[in-house]
Amino acid sequence: MRATYDIERRARKLRDEINRHRELYHTHDASLISDTAYDTLVHELKDIEVKYPELKTIDSPTERVGGVPLPEFVKVAHKVTQWSFNDAFTEEDLMDFDKRVKKFIKNETGAEGVPTYTCELKIDGLKVVLEYERGILVRAATRGDGVVGEDVTQNVRTIHSVPLKLSKPVNIIVEGEVWMSKSNLEKLNREQKKNGKPLFANPRNVAAGSIRQLDPKIASSRGLDNFVYDIARFLGAMPKSQSEELEFLDNLGFNVNKHRKHVVDISGAIAYWREWRKRAPKEDYLVDGVVIKVDERRFQEALGYTGKAPRWGIAFKFPAQQVTTVLTDIVFQVGRTGVITPVAVLRPVLVAGSIVSRATLHNEDEIKRLDVRIGDTVILQKAGDVIPDIVSVVRELRTGKEKSFVFPTHISECGGDGSIERIAGQSAHRCVVRDSQTLQKRKLRYFASKAGLDIAECGPKVIEALLSAGLISTFPDIFTLKKGDVLALPRFAEKSADNLLLSIEKARETTLPRLITGLSIDHVGEETAHLLAENFKTVDAVSKATVEELEIIPGIGTVVAESVFVWFRNTDNKKMLAKLLREIKIKKTVPVAQGKLSGMTFVLTGTLPILERIVAEDMIRKNGGNISSSVSKNTSYVLAGENPGSKLKKAQSLGVKVIGEGEFRNLVL
Repeated sequence: MRATYDIERRARKLRDEINRHRELYHTHDASLISDTAYDTLVHELKDIEVKYPELKTIDSPTERVGGVPLPEFVKVAHKVTQWSFNDAFTEEDLMDFDKRVKKFIKNETGAEGVPTYTCELKIDGLKVVLEYERGILVRAATRGDGVVGEDVTQNVRTIHSVPLKLSKPVNIIVEGEVWMSKSNLEKLNREQKKNGKPLFANPRNVAAGSIRQLDPKIASSRGLDNFVYDIARFLGAMPKSQSEELEFLDNLGFNVNKHRKHVVDISGAIAYWREWRKRAPKEDYLVDGVVIKVDERRFQEALGYTGKAPRWGIAFKFPAQQVTTVLTDIVFQVGRTGVITPVAVLRPVLVAGSIVSRATLHNEDEIKRLDVRIGDTVILQKAGDVIPDIVSVVRELRTGKEKSFVFPTHISECGGDGSIERIAGQSAHRCVVRDSQTLQKRKLRYFASKAGLDIAECGPKVIEALLSAGLISTFPDIFTLKKGDVLALPRFAEKSADNLLLSIEKARETTLPRLITGLSIDHVGEETAHLLAENFKTVDAVSKATVEELEIIPGIGTVVAESVFVWFRNTDNKKMLAKLLREIKIKKTVPVAQGKLSGMTFVLTGTLPILERIVAEDMIRKNGGNISSSVSKNTSYVLAGENPGSKLKKAQSLGVKVIGEGEFRNLVL
């Protein structure tokens, strides 16, 4: 049975009325009818569409409940490259941005006039790109790497603040942020707790995870929201300013954040940032800063883009979230080269979405600078929203029972009598004697690890068993193992012995960077090993290099050069290396072609939560990026994990962007 004209008209009017109330509620914070009345309208429309399927349209409000689960997400190429804004962390950074903008406009374009600015809240969510044809939503995609994203149309259609049909039949691509409210997170976590499931850490993670669910019904159940803030492409006359663009988006039916403000100069932008630094926590969505854009489109077009970001805008971040906790102890980590790092043991505390129980204290000088004592209440923040960092001590809360900390002179994990010394000209300490069984065990573990020769079946427990049995003591010994030796070890049978020996056999062919890394030369990590391999090509050439030849290589300073020079002239090291080279073969590496990260330089610090460091570095190199061991103004990103070194503070002082593993994955995947 086909629908009559009256039924068709009723369905059309229901759609229009439902969409009108949706826009009033989600875009203008107004409600003319109750939720129950609204649901009744939707239910009536749904009944009509079930009875008369030909009346169901692509923009029907009933489509928001979620469709059939997807087998996988489809990769889609963006029609317009998706950029990220550079970050500012201080008012001085913002004033420098203003100077750069004005200087560029004056010197490069000759344009007349002074730029003004539009300020918008920086919502902490997941960026999405929405494409409309003749006013109908046809595709929604994640940002991805800026060139290719994932098609998440089914999930985005479930978000009520995203219009399925615009007020005008325009062809337009817009950019926005999907987010979850704090109140919805609390509601979701109550359900999680009730069902005995783990709680979600923060709204941002839930929003991102919900949009990437293969079953749209999950996204539909999460109560996600959306703000739209930019036009990426429009087949029509573009508004003449950013403030007019936001008004235009509002009139099309998009949910545009109402707290935007147009200011005449950078001091107005700073005042807006100061105001929202205080107000932001009161909003029901996460705000992690303010985005400041040149308002005039003619200036935006003149300024254009750098290789990474628009010159006409910047994200002025709020200070990292801070909490207080108690420092209960200071312990030490001894690296495989004998370098000693003090680590604060903290009363576990939730900061910026995760539980933190440890934070590096870097070195003795940092402990003295903070005047931190065991039992102190300390202020902790996640620097760059990634790394736990002790900012200061709350001295007013001292009771007199706190214990001053004295840097030790001996540590049991060091060789000999455990003596330690301060490295000349540096803040770090290290073991005086570095031949303890503990350090040798760590060197052997590292030699066999993915960063070294990647002997898959030779993990820490196997190394320990081989050492305890007296079967190995140096690197070459691993390659002299026989099946009978391995079978004599506890818990080794035929298959496990064969697997170990096979992985050792595979590791006989390795690369020069892996070999140099695995040798555990002081101050030589994976990045420096690659620099040495690229510049000298062979082990023999590296071993014969003078300090002068080494230190002229960009990225290798005097300290590293002297360390490499001394290591290769040590008699014991030379004998060991000669024996090792009789067991292995070094293959040539193939140069990496251009990729997503070409022209970018990364510095890695700390332990990543999921990716192993060697895997992350391999991803960077395979995508054409470079890795450096030190932070400079030429560094594109610092990829940071837990317990970083001094590289983090150097990055912050230079204004280099610090990213976590999630943001890194977005760059490369």
